[in-house]
Amino acid sequence: MISVCIATYNGEKYIKEQLQSILQQLSEGDEIIISDDGSTDNTIKIIKDLNDNRIRILQHIKKYYKGFSSSHQYSSSNFENAIKEAKGEYIFLSDQDDIWYTYKVKKTLEILSDKNIYLVMSNYSLINTEGILIKKKMFEKNPISNSNLINLIKTPFHGCCITFKKNILKNVLPFPSNLVLHDNWIGFLAKGHIKYIEEPLVLYRRHDKNVSAQKGESKNPLWYKIYYRIVFYMQYIRRSFKNII
Repeated sequence: MISVCIATYNGEKYIKEQLQSILQQLSEGDEIIISDDGSTDNTIKIIKDLNDNRIRILQHIKKYYKGFSSSHQYSSSNFENAIKEAKGEYIFLSDQDDIWYTYKVKKTLEILSDKNIYLVMSNYSLINTEGILIKKKMFEKNPISNSNLINLIKTPFHGCCITFKKNILKNVLPFPSNLVLHDNWIGFLAKGHIKYIEEPLVLYRRHDKNVSAQKGESKNPLWYKIYYRIVFYMQYIRRSFKNII
């Protein structure tokens, strides 16, 4: 069984196209879990109008964080709300405004059939708001390093490109309360059991309203980037140690 987890917020412009690209690749027993963060547009209506019983909609209760917070934190919490309800053996993460290549599910599951692979991350293509291709391959080479330090600096995991087996959730959940990047948290905890696919499996849509509109071009101040990475790695060490004992 496949579970596709999507976090939505005011995504009426592109959500139908994204869902259609996913649904055509799913079987009858699969599911799409949508956690909505209080959309005020027609996002929920558009989803319901698809009238597909494989789609479940959850209401996300937004958490407010003390100190420095960002849209990434709210997005991570929204994704966690969907992930913890997933019933499938294979969990795909998806943004609300992208498009899946028609062979994404097939190619991903072929690799995950290897019992030693827990997580797959693919390359992705970049499109504009009109769906016009800007760049076929965003990664020229595998962005994931064998070094935790390099991965900590570059944060190479992109949620819209990753799929993982449900068995890693015992290590991944719950997310730390102040987690910013859920995709990198999942990627770090799957270390040693990751496979990268050079072929793009997602058309990532860049526009001014999506959380990751400037992939790899964070506007956060330097002090916050350093602070976040220190906190992130401490959380990772604590979780890893807890799982060992």
